[in-house]
Amino acid sequence: MATYKKKYKAKNKAEQEQNIGEGSTTAEVFNTLDETASKTEAFVAKNQKYIFIIVGLVAAVVLGSLAYKEYVAKPKQANAMNDMFQAQKYFDQAVNGVAKDSLFNLALHGGEGKFGMLDIISEYSGTPSANLANYYAGTAYLKLKDYKNAVEHLSNFKSDDEILAALAKGNIGDAFVQLNQKEDALSYYEQAAKLRNNQYTTPMYLHKAGIIALELGKADKALAHFNTIKNDFPSSTEAANVDVFIGKAQVLANK
Repeated sequence: MATYKKKYKAKNKAEQEQNIGEGSTTAEVFNTLDETASKTEAFVAKNQKYIFIIVGLVAAVVLGSLAYKEYVAKPKQANAMNDMFQAQKYFDQAVNGVAKDSLFNLALHGGEGKFGMLDIISEYSGTPSANLANYYAGTAYLKLKDYKNAVEHLSNFKSDDEILAALAKGNIGDAFVQLNQKEDALSYYEQAAKLRNNQYTTPMYLHKAGIIALELGKADKALAHFNTIKNDFPSSTEAANVDVFIGKAQVLANK
């Protein structure tokens, strides 16, 4: 048997008005969406040229950045590492052997037709090798007693390395000691001690900071550094005679 749906008829005037109101609200929503879409389409059509230019520029920047890293930065770093090899060899020989001053000078300025650390810094600016060359150059200048250049190059070195990062700060402290700028030296020793927490650089620079603090008459600060060595780094080399320095700091504090 055929069936049919009975047409629904509003029972009263209030219900009819409600249905009309709901229909009107829905229509307004769709009308608003249509208008917004039309405005968007009109804006895109009107400014299509500029939009394409902007998209093109963004794409060019992204692609350019990728191309630079792949075809410029990587080869540049590879060349820097190759050119740095002989200078690094001179530096290692100076640290471990004799004729230190002449070898440190060769590490800085080059020899046998090869680049020195200063050449690497100049020719390969912005590369990791140039950054590392600043550490080597600063340390070489420190050994050669050229303390101002040591501070300059070591300050330009940036690293997250567990040891080198602290050593660079500590070497700056050593340079300031030689320049008789003990307040600056204390600051850098404390920075070096706090920068990394390990059994090598931390107690070493706490000890240096404590000694400079004593010389500056800052007994409380010196005592704090020495006590940290005693309590937190009891197996370190610096802990072996730290009680002597704790005694000196206590005497100075009680004056």
